[in-house]
Amino acid sequence: MIKLAALRWSPPRTADSEEPRFAAFGDGDVVPIGDGLVYWDAWPLLNTDGSLHEDDGRQLWFALAAPRSDDPDERHDQARIHLLYRCGNHFEPRGPAMPDGFSPGSREWSGSASYNPRTGKVSLLFTAAGRRGEAPSVEQRLFRVKATLSDGALSDWSQPAELLAADDVIYQRANQATGTIGMIKAFRDPDIFRDPVTGRKWLLFTGSSAAQPGHHDGLIGLARIEPGKAVHAEQPLVEATGFNNELERPHIRVFDGLYYLFWSTQAKVFAPTAGEWPTGLYGAVADRIDGRWRLINGSGLVAANPEQEPTQAYSWLVLPDASVTSFVDHWGRAGGTGQFGGTFAPFEKLILDSDAARLASR
Repeated sequence: MIKLAALRWSPPRTADSEEPRFAAFGDGDVVPIGDGLVYWDAWPLLNTDGSLHEDDGRQLWFALAAPRSDDPDERHDQARIHLLYRCGNHFEPRGPAMPDGFSPGSREWSGSASYNPRTGKVSLLFTAAGRRGEAPSVEQRLFRVKATLSDGALSDWSQPAELLAADDVIYQRANQATGTIGMIKAFRDPDIFRDPVTGRKWLLFTGSSAAQPGHHDGLIGLARIEPGKAVHAEQPLVEATGFNNELERPHIRVFDGLYYLFWSTQAKVFAPTAGEWPTGLYGAVADRIDGRWRLINGSGLVAANPEQEPTQAYSWLVLPDASVTSFVDHWGRAGGTGQFGGTFAPFEKLILDSDAARLASR
């Protein structure tokens, strides 16, 4: 294992009026995809050098999708990864990414994807939720598949290969049969980081502590990927035991020579003793991946949902150009009872200055 300067995330709550906030949505900001499905937890196809992959000015995106229903939480039991083209801020749906019955899970949860221009292959990492043929459980396993990319479609799929299994020493096995969303244990959201300085590859994921299990035992997990594709678990990058239960969709971007680690979390998954923290995008910064990680803006909060719309968006992802995507969650509460969006939220832009971050629109 590497000698890792892991970050203990449990800062005191010191909110003030200058706390960074995303802008509240208006009706014109919420644009359904238009095919009767809801979309959330999206990610773009990246090249192996970390840049956004483009084909004739279009970007290929992946997102979880499910039929729209009266109960938005039902989508987690029907989720499949779908493909979309992005042209500007318009998204064109292109159907399921993987063939029917191909995934080893009963559903597909979020992950990441990269394209190798030398081979023409896409490597798709994803969370297999449950097991094929079961009544939906909340078991989570990390898988990788490869496919050939041609004209915006994926074909010639390799067999799914499990990336890394939880060891129940550092990382809990997420093998619950049932559980409340937000309080289940985690072993999901695989994302590859290729260090531009050392060339080494790392796997990041959302995890739960096996060393200090409890109601609030969230981790950002880390594993080392060897050239022969062997994957070895390391100590976590961030540890939030006793403070927060879910540090979701972690990813690293490098800007101006600094390593920025981002994750999303919700107000409801902080421990009662943590204080009042908002749903938002959080992060830390370091000089290298095994360096001393420092909380962005002193607390880790990069930007939160507006105070009057505390649940309007979720699942933020910072792109290589420092723009930020998310999905429209329960919004419109300031003017009424609110509704579930299930589509892409307006893109924002981050301004990063060493340990500080702010929105370009603010």
